[in-house]
Amino acid sequence: MLISTDKAVRPTNVMGATKRLAELCLQGRHARGSTTRFVMVRFGNVLGSSGSVVPLFKQQIRGGGPVTVTHPEITRYFMTIPEAAQLVIQAGAMGEGGDVFVLDMGQPVKIADLARRMIHLSGLEVKDDAHPHGDIEIRFSGLRPGEKLYEELLIGDNVLPTDHSRILRAQEYHLEQQELAEKMQQLAVACQQQDARAAFALMQQVVHEFHAAPQTHDWVASMAE
Repeated sequence: MLISTDKAVRPTNVMGATKRLAELCLQGRHARGSTTRFVMVRFGNVLGSSGSVVPLFKQQIRGGGPVTVTHPEITRYFMTIPEAAQLVIQAGAMGEGGDVFVLDMGQPVKIADLARRMIHLSGLEVKDDAHPHGDIEIRFSGLRPGEKLYEELLIGDNVLPTDHSRILRAQEYHLEQQELAEKMQQLAVACQQQDARAAFALMQQVVHEFHAAPQTHDWVASMAE
């Protein structure tokens, strides 16, 4: 079972593109034939997980603020840890191999609204132009490179229901085995040579919907300088 992410859909950064590449690799492995069932499940943010904004907001509120949000209109999907775990297990049980399952995440939530709710639930008031004597300021820091305002869960509109109302089966493209094998070999060489520019270009070739800035920052090379 591959735990994928909504960032794999039309990725704008390398992390999302590698998740989509991982999906393509497992689909390719299934297509070659295997006694192992390879199944992928794609969903958004999990409340309380290590990558969630909730622990960060709690820490910022305890420290007196500000609570930092990248953009006033940024939205994300959320579900709880028990929901995510149960749905992943059930998706794995119904997988036939090569499946990409998408979890129904409900309605997306504005991160700014989440920040306001957490401030109010802490017994405090938001400090803004309308309430200059409030307790905690919400500060907008700007979108980071490759960050989306809105996340998506499907590459196209072709999705099928399953026996579970909150688990959908995505019908999406996959690469021919020979093309995928060639690109993976080229990627392996680029990684061994630490050629970030070549690897980045190859990622854009193999993940068709990967649209990013013309150049990416090579953090590995920067650390070595």
